Amino acid sequence: MKAASIVLLGSTGSIGVNTLLVAKKFGIDIEVLVCGSNIELLNMQIKEHKPKRVVIANKEDVSKVLHPHVSFGSEAILEAIEEAKSELVVNALVGFLGLRPTLKAIESNKCVALANKESLVAAGAFIDTSKIQPIDSEHFGLWYLLQERPIKKMIITASGGAFRDWPLGDLAHATLADTQKHPNWSMGEKITIDSATMVNKMFELLEARWLFGEGEYDAIIETKSLIHALIDFKDGSTTAHFAHASMQLPIAYALDEKMDEAILEHVDLLEVGSLEFRKINKERYPVWEIKEDVLKNPNLGVVINAANEAAIERFINKEIGFMDIATVILEAYGHFRETPQSIDAVFAIDKEVRAYAKAVHIK
Repeated sequence: MKAASIVLLGSTGSIGVNTLLVAKKFGIDIEVLVCGSNIELLNMQIKEHKPKRVVIANKEDVSKVLHPHVSFGSEAILEAIEEAKSELVVNALVGFLGLRPTLKAIESNKCVALANKESLVAAGAFIDTSKIQPIDSEHFGLWYLLQERPIKKMIITASGGAFRDWPLGDLAHATLADTQKHPNWSMGEKITIDSATMVNKMFELLEARWLFGEGEYDAIIETKSLIHALIDFKDGSTTAHFAHASMQLPIAYALDEKMDEAILEHVDLLEVGSLEFRKINKERYPVWEIKEDVLKNPNLGVVINAANEAAIERFINKEIGFMDIATVILEAYGHFRETPQSIDAVFAIDKEVRAYAKAVHIK
């Protein structure tokens, strides 16, 4: 069924921009736009899509927004979700701040087209995944490939990030600017750092675990980002999902489940010529050391997420080096082993881990 209208959280990011393109293509109304501080782009979106309501991050920017119904702050986002008539919320917010909106949308009996990784990573045990349609290309790829045949393993792919070809000895000296030189595409600052550390892929494995249930999950590097997911079946066969790297395809299916028109050009394998696959190794990506333990203890995702966000903040502030991000995460993950028993406990642990991660001493 095609959505009549949507609430879009994170409208000025790459996923938000692509969502608006798809919504325009399908004639879907935008009821609410939510963004951070890119007011210039927001005003262009308001002019084109005419939302009924707008929510931004900061009070001081309200007067700059060209709309009669503007509010600000995290509580205003929750209020807008609750009061919206739209049955679909597209959550493209970045970070832990996207969790409460996901919970509010489900509580309000709305479905969520989810790009906010941190919602499931931190609180997957407390989220009704029947209300979730993933719009990460990897989870969309797994969903697309699923058949009623016995599965052995579900596999997602990684680009390898900005440092996949760097000499290992140089990684300790990598700067913030270096982390942003992604080999395949342009994304936001945090997610590009997460791609370089491979934390992003750890998160996606955790998301897959919550979305598709217990089982065997893994990730490999595919350098051209044309294969997004693979499934190994018990009979010995493997299927792969090929598509050009564009968020518009998973977004299109989230907005209209009966997708029957071209969204992307097909991948021309003759033009591609060859593909390269690599193992994700612990020397280049130290967080991979805990991958198996994390998948056995998915409720501890809140620890990894909180430590990662705190460590990235320290890295951006030049308090620690690039490789120290993983050091902080591993230190926190070893220290905090208590499984949250409620959603309130998730928020309490998040706060405690952040404080701990900010104080981890780097030698």
